[in-house]
Amino acid sequence: MISTLEGKVSLKAEKYAILDVNGIGYKIWCSEKTLSKIPQIGQSVKLYTYLSVKENGWDLFGFLSFEEVELLELLIMIPGIGPKTAANILSGASVEDLQEAIVLGDETILSRVSGIGKKVAQKIVIELKSKVKKLSKGAGDKFRVADDIEIIDALVTLGYKVYEAREALKQVPETVKGVENRVKEALKRLGKK
Repeated sequence: MISTLEGKVSLKAEKYAILDVNGIGYKIWCSEKTLSKIPQIGQSVKLYTYLSVKENGWDLFGFLSFEEVELLELLIMIPGIGPKTAANILSGASVEDLQEAIVLGDETILSRVSGIGKKVAQKIVIELKSKVKKLSKGAGDKFRVADDIEIIDALVTLGYKVYEAREALKQVPETVKGVENRVKEALKRLGKK
């Protein structure tokens, strides 16, 4: 099992990167979110990986944190969800936000992911609720209430990706109150990129 790879980025494509590790190039499938955070060609990076072995080939999926791999492993235990779908789910939101959504039964974040309908989102919540609480080491009771969905929807409507909107919203201080004010502050942070 290949759990991590550390090496130089030799290629970044639309859905994968090739990592040169001591002269061997590994093709690693990555989400758009992960690819956006991987350094440029020639620079070093460490990726946590999941190796999917099937009859017709092996696929290596890469992530920037071990928590993403842990959540992917939980997601693929659900019938009908493979590694590509699970990686797509992880691309839509942070691990913390996905854990919160599962624990609170909030299917909206999950059902926004391409290929995940309401029934599959419900299935994920039902199957993983207790497992995610254990994975988050009891933090499930302390999750903040997901009251920023309206703000994220507004930012997505303006053309931003869900993960970009969530990252910008996390940078908005809690002292900023009101949906309109929080959207404005998030837009300021998105404009700095």
